[in-house]
Amino acid sequence: LTGHMYSTTVLTDFVAQHYLTVPNPGPEGVPHSHHFEIEVTFRGPELNEYDYLVDIDDAEGALSEVADRYRDELLNDRPAFEGYNPSVERFARVVFERVADAVTDDTVTELAVTVWEDDTAAATYDASV
Repeated sequence: LTGHMYSTTVLTDFVAQHYLTVPNPGPEGVPHSHHFEIEVTFRGPELNEYDYLVDIDDAEGALSEVADRYRDELLNDRPAFEGYNPSVERFARVVFERVADAVTDDTVTELAVTVWEDDTAAATYDASV
């Protein structure tokens, strides 16, 4: 059996602020809030001895840590965004790196992080771990 994958997804949401730092950002250049929803999907071809792909407590713990870190914060002021435009794409990468560091199950071979800025706009970063 090749090409098969299990996936497990966890979600969190919180309100945080940012402003874009690109040339001529218009109204996005002043601090404003978004109700972010973050979706993290763990993928891998095999399950562990208990028939889980990922320890769900670890996964939810990592996501909860991300929510606590950024809730009610101005993203621009956080070290992970220093020197970067705090776009949703960049935010997805920052969350990916934090979650990949925190969740180390051998069964997880890929991770995808989607950050929803509102009901209609999202960005995803995914890679092997």
